[in-house]
Amino acid sequence: MAYTINANARPAGFLRALTPVFASLGEALVAYMERNTRLDEIRRLEALSDSELAARGIARDRIAHHVFRDKFYV
Repeated sequence: MAYTINANARPAGFLRALTPVFASLGEALVAYMERNTRLDEIRRLEALSDSELAARGIARDRIAHHVFRDKFYV
């Protein structure tokens, strides 16, 4: 007995209607992972001493601004 798989099959019926929902969920997951990575960077910078932060040119109260500088212009 032989089995075949059609790799180009399109989702049928209700699955085709749900494709935008799955795409939105995927985008939300990517956004979450990007935020989580930035949160890790914030925690890493907060663990540094004031002198280490000063050597990097970052004030302690500006850590979040530094981490998100490419996303938000504040």
